Amino acid sequence: MRILYLLLVVILVMLQGAAGGPFFLRPLNSCRAQNGRCFPGICRRPYYWIGTCGNGLSCCRRYVEV
Repeated sequence: MRILYLLLVVILVMLQGAAGGPFFLRPLNSCRAQNGRCFPGICRRPYYWIGTCGNGLSCCRRYVEV
């Protein structure tokens, strides 16, 4: 039974490749998912760096005091 599921996955991946689609879906904007914003250059106050956006910009999040 496991072999049937594996064959089904392989066939679906081959059909995606034949249609010109990506093999695996990329996650949505990961910076936006972390409540961040993309800025050119470095993050300035009141923001701090949490990563890199897909286009090479800095992903910054606003610093919030508790």
